[in-house]
Amino acid sequence: MFKKLKLGFPLRFKKAKLPTKQRLVGKYSILEPIKISKHAINLYENFSKDKTNRIWTYMPYGPFQNFKSFQNYLKKYCLKKEPFFYAIYSKKFKTYCGLASYLRAKPDVGVIEVGWITYSPILQKTVEATEAMYLMMKNVFDNLKYRRYEWKCDNFNFKSKKTALRLGFKYEGVFRQATIYKKRNRDTAWFSIID
Repeated sequence: MFKKLKLGFPLRFKKAKLPTKQRLVGKYSILEPIKISKHAINLYENFSKDKTNRIWTYMPYGPFQNFKSFQNYLKKYCLKKEPFFYAIYSKKFKTYCGLASYLRAKPDVGVIEVGWITYSPILQKTVEATEAMYLMMKNVFDNLKYRRYEWKCDNFNFKSKKTALRLGFKYEGVFRQATIYKKRNRDTAWFSIID
């Protein structure tokens, strides 16, 4: 006799939706689909306040030598449907001071990732920063109808890992030697929230 095999629970899942050009508005922050003419100069000025360039340490891009190189980066990578970038506006500071995106969307199976999160010094460790992540997460589950929301980062990016846990993501492990960026190895830490 064969033992009965265990199977995943049955689903009536319908396809999730791709992100749309809808603004996400909160009490402290607003997320807008990126437009270079509207957002680039504020973002560059606020990112430039990080004189140590530490915000770029675990990113595959940056730091930028000048506004033109930053603008070229935005044009090349941030205007596509994938990844789908938002500029983060702080109502308190009245400026655009961060970037975040949805990426690796798989609507057929209900999985999407948040990533490329870059916060200028004035946005870091603020209620606006937390609310921006909340608005993106709420949009993923309530409006776009995904089942799984992923957060991945360099395993040495301890601030990112701590933030993921604080926001309610569950640690799932490390994919060793997952990629190469800036001529160095990256082991990728994985986190997720499910519906």
